[in-house]
Amino acid sequence: RELAPSSTMLRTFSLVALVAAAGAMKAGPTRSAFSAKGGVARAVESSASAALAAAFAATVATDSAHALTKADYNSLTYDQIKGTGLANKCPQISGTGSINVGGKLSKFNEMCLEPQEFFVIESSTDKKGVTKTEEIPGKMMTRQTYTLYGVEGDVTTDGGKVTLKEKDGIDYAPATVQTPGGERVPFLFTVKNLVAKGTEGSIKPGLKLAGDYTVPSYRTGLFLDPKGRGTTTGYDQAVALPALQAGDDAKLFKENNKVFDVLGGNVQLSVESVDAATGDFGGSFISKQASDTDMGSKEPKTILLKGVWTAHIPGIDE
Repeated sequence: RELAPSSTMLRTFSLVALVAAAGAMKAGPTRSAFSAKGGVARAVESSASAALAAAFAATVATDSAHALTKADYNSLTYDQIKGTGLANKCPQISGTGSINVGGKLSKFNEMCLEPQEFFVIESSTDKKGVTKTEEIPGKMMTRQTYTLYGVEGDVTTDGGKVTLKEKDGIDYAPATVQTPGGERVPFLFTVKNLVAKGTEGSIKPGLKLAGDYTVPSYRTGLFLDPKGRGTTTGYDQAVALPALQAGDDAKLFKENNKVFDVLGGNVQLSVESVDAATGDFGGSFISKQASDTDMGSKEPKTILLKGVWTAHIPGIDE
């Protein structure tokens, strides 16, 4: 009876094919064989490009449920990752070890958060006055640049429990989701100033962390809307409507009075895998945060995100 190849074998074969195809494409045909046959040379280069695309497709197919490991990522060059979408995925972590933080193990870095499911929470009130909250699934409209990576900070044992305090890194990414009705909701995916307190005294599978973070404005102070209005620059009001805006129209006031809203969010982190030998750990997360307010002119919606995350404790593998 034939045995089906494992996902690890398929992933390894796909990576080997990917690297080999990339090397063939870069090497190109030799001058002696194809110097006078440009058409053949272009055909060979096209075949190499096709092989590269096929190898990547095989890699993605075999890893549709799981990301590549950190070792897999480290074996690929920039050109092999560029344009494939792999840079938008967090590495896969495996292991059931435990890490006791403290001493030189008081920092974390390489934190990655990859949202995979997107929802817009809507509240509606029926005729009886009953308020109903619904999680409306959304489709990500932003290109594959919405994953956070390189987030770093301190890891301590506050009160005997593990606590993560975010300090720096690529800790925000603008994104937009679209609901089934066609409405597009922009938001700034972030974990700025996150303080997540855990339920255990060490980093191990089963550890739960939860905490609040800050959500800055989606737009910055120098942004100008289509009518040239902004916070620190631009017009104070729409020039074409001076008489109308002199009244008490609250809607127009919000459109004119641009503000830098700083809102909030919260996240729940679950540790499911720990590689004690390398200091890598990760799992799944659920976060809720405010959406964009168009600089104060709209009420923020609540965005619900579900995905995976990883982080690294430096010092263990040094």
